[in-house]
Amino acid sequence: MKPYTASIDSGWRHEFIQTNNIRLHCVTQGEGELVVLLHGFPEFWYSWRHQIPALARHFKVVVPDLRGYNYSDKPSGGYDLDTLSSDVQGLIQALGYVKAHIAGHDWGGAIAWHLAQKCPQVLDRLAILNAPHPQRLLQEMVGNVDQLRRSWYMFAFQIPGLPEWLIQQNLKDFIINVFRGQAVRKGAFTAEDNQIYQEALEKPGVLTAALKYYRNLSAPQNWLQNWNNSPPMVTVPTLMLWGAEDNFLSNKLTEGMEKLISAPFELKLIPQCGHWIQQEVPQIVNRELLNFFQSDTIVPIVR
Repeated sequence: MKPYTASIDSGWRHEFIQTNNIRLHCVTQGEGELVVLLHGFPEFWYSWRHQIPALARHFKVVVPDLRGYNYSDKPSGGYDLDTLSSDVQGLIQALGYVKAHIAGHDWGGAIAWHLAQKCPQVLDRLAILNAPHPQRLLQEMVGNVDQLRRSWYMFAFQIPGLPEWLIQQNLKDFIINVFRGQAVRKGAFTAEDNQIYQEALEKPGVLTAALKYYRNLSAPQNWLQNWNNSPPMVTVPTLMLWGAEDNFLSNKLTEGMEKLISAPFELKLIPQCGHWIQQEVPQIVNRELLNFFQSDTIVPIVR
């Protein structure tokens, strides 16, 4: 397995963990209560590189490459939220834990939301970073023209084969535009970072697997199911960190959470920060996650 850089890899372990009939490649560090960090699209464990050493001083930190990404297995199916959540639940159990603190960004946040609704018994606390609750995303996609415009790529990704071909034709520019181009704090992404993300997406099968997340979410039966059914309430303490200048996701997606969360909930909007929050403002994210996961008291309800 190719190391990324000596400075980044120092003190970290790379290992494969069997869960839900697949192997997930994970980066781990530290000891203590379990913290699982879930990445989004088109990332992999590397998007949490700034958080791993900070959190590992106090916790056992495990950061998987999600199903289909980087070194993890790339089966033909299983890219629905139920299966993806089962991957994480199985990971917690395979590590010998009953429950974990979970933080998820983007698609990792969608999985974390779903896990909190379906299997709250495996969560201590839930931290969400620029990831809308699936029910709120559905509502805004239907009723908010601005969010519909921002989400154009979700519809483009539905065409089998074509998005993969177009992205692969100029993967370098795609990576630069998605990360540095959409970031508010451009310096968060170096040329080395871009190259590392490009190499991860170049692995056979990764891009198609990553797009299957969107294709499954946008399947008509899933939209109808989410539209007709009231989702289970989130019953674990929840912290939501949101880069306030996200080009992909409207701040309106953070509204109305009191209808979806019965546990203590706190929302913090981070100014001058875009979608890639843990990479754009790592020190702020590290501080907030540490305070939240270490707190002996329940966070206040802030609506």
